[in-house]
Amino acid sequence: MKITDLLTKDTVTLQLRAGNKSDVIKELIDLLDRAGKLADKRKYEEAILAREAQSTTGIGEGIAIPHAKTNAVKTPAIAFGVAKDGIDYESLDGQPSQLFFMIAASEGANNEHLETLSRLSSMLMDTEFRQSLLDASTKEEIIRLIDKKEKELYEEEEVEAASSSADKGLILAVTACPTGIAHTYMAADALKHKAKELGLDLKVETNGSSGVKNQLTQEEIENASGIIVAADKQVEMERFNGKKIIQVPVAQAIRKPEELLTKASRGEGETYKGTGTSSTEGKKGRSGFYKHLMSGVSNMLPFVVGGGILIAISFMFGINASDPNDPSYHWFAEALMTIGGGNAFYLMIPVLAGFIAMSIADRPGFAAGMVGGLIAYTGEAGFLGGLIAGFLAGYLVLGLKKVFSALPASLEGIKPVLLYPLFGIFLTGMIMLQLVIPLKAFNEGLTSWLGGLGSGNLVVLGIILGAMMAIDMGGPINKAAFTFGIAMIDAGNYAPHAAIMAAGMVPPLGLALATTFFKSKFNKQEREAGKTCYVMGASFITEGAIPFAAADPLRVIPSAVVGSAVAGALAMLFGIGLPAPHGGIFVIPIVTGGVLMYVLAILIGAVVTAVMVGLLKKRVAI
Repeated sequence: MKITDLLTKDTVTLQLRAGNKSDVIKELIDLLDRAGKLADKRKYEEAILAREAQSTTGIGEGIAIPHAKTNAVKTPAIAFGVAKDGIDYESLDGQPSQLFFMIAASEGANNEHLETLSRLSSMLMDTEFRQSLLDASTKEEIIRLIDKKEKELYEEEEVEAASSSADKGLILAVTACPTGIAHTYMAADALKHKAKELGLDLKVETNGSSGVKNQLTQEEIENASGIIVAADKQVEMERFNGKKIIQVPVAQAIRKPEELLTKASRGEGETYKGTGTSSTEGKKGRSGFYKHLMSGVSNMLPFVVGGGILIAISFMFGINASDPNDPSYHWFAEALMTIGGGNAFYLMIPVLAGFIAMSIADRPGFAAGMVGGLIAYTGEAGFLGGLIAGFLAGYLVLGLKKVFSALPASLEGIKPVLLYPLFGIFLTGMIMLQLVIPLKAFNEGLTSWLGGLGSGNLVVLGIILGAMMAIDMGGPINKAAFTFGIAMIDAGNYAPHAAIMAAGMVPPLGLALATTFFKSKFNKQEREAGKTCYVMGASFITEGAIPFAAADPLRVIPSAVVGSAVAGALAMLFGIGLPAPHGGIFVIPIVTGGVLMYVLAILIGAVVTAVMVGLLKKRVAI
C-alpha cells in the first residue's frame, strides 16, 4: 500500500483556517469526515484528544502528527494541512507548527496501512522534503512529492536490510510510543539519520502497532557497545538484564538523537536489573520453556500477592468469618474474601495461562490462553492445568499462524481479530475440556498422597521445599517452590505452603541477625544493609539477602539454604498449615497448628543461618 492510497486530494488542504491547536484538530477531522473516511466523527475526535492527553503530537521542527487508532475510522486515511505562518500546537520544541498530518488508523483492518504510515513518519525527518511540502502550490504537487520521496525511502530500506550486522561496536535502540503509529518510527529514523552522519553502526527495533520489527538478537545485545530504549510503553526489557542502557521517553530520540547516540557510543547508561529472569534467557536453551513460564508466573504474582494478603486479613476476623452462616461472620471479612479469593484468585490461573501463551505466540495467543486457563480453573485442574493450557494455547496459535500464512495478503487483517481467536479458543478449549478430568484426578491423588505421608516423609518434603526457597532467593527455583505451595492451597493442603513461607523469611532474617551479632565479619555498609533485612524478612521478601549472597556466595548461600531447610522441616514437623497464599508477619496470626511453634520454626532457621554465616565468614576491617 502506498501513502497516496491513504492521502488523496480530498483530504489535503493547502491553507488551514485554524488559529490554535483545538481548531486544527477539528478542521482536519472535518476534512476526513467530508471525504467519508470516518464512521463516527465524535468518537474519532475523542480518540484524538485522548492521545493528545498522553503527550503532545507536536514533535517539533514545524511538524504535528495527531493520530488515533479506533473503530470510529471507516477507511484508513491521512489528512494533510499547511499553515505557512505557523500555529501554536504546544510542540515539544516550543515553536509553531506548519505541517499537520492527521492519521486515522482503523482497528481490525489490514495492518499493511500501519506500515505505510510508518514510512510517512520516516519521510518527515528529511528537512528538504518538509520544505518542499511547504513550498508546494497545488494538491497535485503534494501528492507527487510524497510519491517520489516514498520510492526513495523504499530503496534505502532495502539497502539497510541487506547490511544488518551483529559485529561488536554496534549501537542498539528500541523505540515505542503508546499507539505505535508515528512517534515510534520517527524516533527510529531520527536515530538512523544521525547515526549515519556520525559514522556509527546502528540497529533499531520498532515496537509499533503492526508488531515488533527488526527485532534485536541476543548476540547483538551481548556485543553491543551501547543500548538506547526510547519508549513510552512497556517493551521487553529482561533481555537487557545486566547491560547498561540509556532509557528515555520516545520524544527524546526525536529531539536529541545525537546526544543519545554519543552517550551510547561511550557505553554510558545505567545497568538494567531484571525482575528475576536470567540475563542469559535469550541464549539457546533458555529462551523457550523457561522464558514463557516466567512470563506467566511474573504476571500472575500480583494477583497472588494482592489477593493473598486480602484473604489473610479476612482470616484475622476468624477462619470462617467470611461465611454469612458462621457465628463469627463479619461483613468486612466477607468483602475481603470476595475481592481477594472470589475475584483476584479467580483470575490467577487464567492470567498465568494467558501470559504463557502470549509469550509464545505474541498477542494472538493471549485469548486462547486465558480461556484455556479459565477452563482449567473451573474444571478444578489447578495450576498444572493452567500451565498446560498456556503452553497448549501458545503453540496451537503458532501452528495456526503457519497454516494461515498461505492465505492471500488481502485477508491479513482478519487473522488477529477473527481467525486466530476463533480457532485458537476453539481448539484450546476442546482439548482442555478433555484434559481437566484426568488433571483433576491427579490433583486429588496428590493431595491424598500428601495427606497420607508420615511425619518423617513430611519433614523430607519440608527440607526440599525450604532449600528451594533459599538457593536462588527469588529466582526460578524459588518461584517453582512458591507455585507448588499455591497449588497445594488450591488443593486444600496447607502444610507445604506453611513450610515454604517460613523458609522464605529465613535468608534475610538470618543475615540481619548475623550483621547484628557478628559485626566484625561485615563492613559498615553491610551492617547498615542488615538492618533493612529485618523488615524485608518480616515482610517475606527473600530477595533482601541477595546483596550478601552476591558479595560472598560460597559462604552465604549454603548458610541460607541450610537455615531455610531447617525452618521448612520444622514447620512440617510441627504440623503447621497456612491457608493464605502469602507469607510474612501479615499471615502469622492465621496459621493453623500453633502460632508460637510457627514463629519458633522461623527463628530457629534464621539463627542457624546467622551462626553459619558468622562462623564461615572472615573478619573484615571495621
